[in-house]
Amino acid sequence: MNSAPASLHLVLGDEELLVERAVSESLAAARRADPEAELRRSKVSDLTPPELDEMLSPSLFAEGRVIALDSAQDASKEIAEAVLRHARAPAEGVVLVVLHNGGGRAKHAKELPGELRGMGAAVTECNRITRPAERESFVRAEATRAGGRIDSAAVSALVETVGNDLRELSSSVSQLVADTDGKVDEAAVRRYHQGKAEVTGFVVAEKAVMGDRAGALEALRWALQLGVPHVLIADALADAVRTIGRVASAGGGDQYRLARELGMPAWKVKKALSQARGWNAAGVAEAMQLVASLNGQVKGQAADADYALERAVLGLIATRSSRNQG
Repeated sequence: MNSAPASLHLVLGDEELLVERAVSESLAAARRADPEAELRRSKVSDLTPPELDEMLSPSLFAEGRVIALDSAQDASKEIAEAVLRHARAPAEGVVLVVLHNGGGRAKHAKELPGELRGMGAAVTECNRITRPAERESFVRAEATRAGGRIDSAAVSALVETVGNDLRELSSSVSQLVADTDGKVDEAAVRRYHQGKAEVTGFVVAEKAVMGDRAGALEALRWALQLGVPHVLIADALADAVRTIGRVASAGGGDQYRLARELGMPAWKVKKALSQARGWNAAGVAEAMQLVASLNGQVKGQAADADYALERAVLGLIATRSSRNQG
């Protein structure tokens, strides 16, 4: 016989995919104990205390229920008190899942997560994933979740290809694990995306800062032909220049030490150390001005954004070349 699921869950944060996954996992746990358990989900702002009382009250036959309360940071004082009252004495067969983004204007709403933690709520952290290192950790965790492994180069290639959308990253990882018997490498990522990884802004930027004129222009023109947004290519060029500048100014040395000091993944530091050999401080400063100007051009200042990007790529290559000769 399956054990009863935890009766009180706190889902804290606002990363949508992780929040939805936490609710699904709560329902799955409830259905392991009672296959007929149903999910009822409402925003706290749509409920009155009597309606919430009815949702959380025991049923005649103690049927399993998962009650998910969205946007608990917007709870009125009366609703917050009702949530805490039911959390202290949960009805048999009822699982209460409180979804809270961690904020809230009113004191009672802000304090609700702490109160629920104090009652022993099972807590799932769903903080928004914004930093590159966090996205890479997410990709690795998704591979493990799918029953496989993904190496660092493959993580890099996948993030460059897919971008920041967690749902797309998760879907890609799951498919790659299924297609590769669980061992995902960079070649598998590039095969899966049928060459799209080769024409992202990151690849254009890598070729440009390495001085590969023909390769950079070819990648740029192919990327534009496939509709890669101008802004993404410009951002990649700026990121490449900034990264070279940060790594070079840190004085070189061990990539893992630099990764810790700079808060960057080790593979990115290693790549930047190689790229930085072709640049000096004056060249990086000039390149920084170039990509800063490009940012405004692709956001509407330039009459022809394609031409602005091509000029920027050629400008970076020329700057690198002149600094090497000087």
